[in-house]
Amino acid sequence: MHHHKDIIFEKPVPEEIRRLGLLPADLHFHTRYSDSITRVRDALKLAARQGIGIAITDHNAIGGVLEADRWKTRVPLIPGIEVSANDGPHILLYFPAVSDLIAFYKTHIEKNRRAAPYTAIHLDTTDILDASEGYPCVRVEAHPCGYAFLNRGVHRCVARDCTRGEIFSRLDALEVICGGMARSHNQKAAELATAHGLGRTGGTDGHLLHELGGVVTCAEADTVEEFLEAIRRRETIIIGRERPFIEKAVMGTAVLPHHIPYAVPILQARWEQSLPGIRKRVKNPLSTKR
Repeated sequence: MHHHKDIIFEKPVPEEIRRLGLLPADLHFHTRYSDSITRVRDALKLAARQGIGIAITDHNAIGGVLEADRWKTRVPLIPGIEVSANDGPHILLYFPAVSDLIAFYKTHIEKNRRAAPYTAIHLDTTDILDASEGYPCVRVEAHPCGYAFLNRGVHRCVARDCTRGEIFSRLDALEVICGGMARSHNQKAAELATAHGLGRTGGTDGHLLHELGGVVTCAEADTVEEFLEAIRRRETIIIGRERPFIEKAVMGTAVLPHHIPYAVPILQARWEQSLPGIRKRVKNPLSTKR
């Protein structure tokens, strides 16, 4: 296992990072515009208090970025989106301006969303990367070594032949510290980034407010353009730690309700049909006794 001097598995201390002339930013965070309960303004307030930038990267959605932009805070906002590809991988795309993100989303993503909005869209990874070609965006693969048992990482998908290996040459960077991953997965992602000569990013993949800022990408930058350029030029430092298992379980529980309505609409409908009866029994338990 090589030790990467620019990948540091420690709790980030934003004041110290800033003192070194670097801007720390959590590049992977979800809001209530996709499968999270976190309000945009709460995320912005916390980012301001911590002294970090934020990329709101909702699944196949840009409402969170648009709301954040409307608040006009001093928090460095990196316009982003996490696109769930049909063949498995999750692609994080970061844009220099909100207008670029809107144009990309309206042209390519919106019409390809499925009825379950936060799951895979109708485009494969190559289609998404093809679509992004005309835009000044940075293309990053989220958690490249995949969430447990799911084909949600390029590495796993290539290994299983559901995505072609040359996909790496079309990416600008890999997410090498993802707060939701195991340390071994993140270390493997770091090795992949080195092997393929790719840039590095890090983010919490947070869905709960307190997770924000647990993993940051640091770059010498005063503007979003400079920050994205630093990722492209492989000049970032990634600092952060994975969430403890118990916290991951809590996050899973918080996220689940957002997916359930789409995953099991029939069960949900049955549950709603039986709810009045259940309520009656709860209110008047004696009515069930003969």
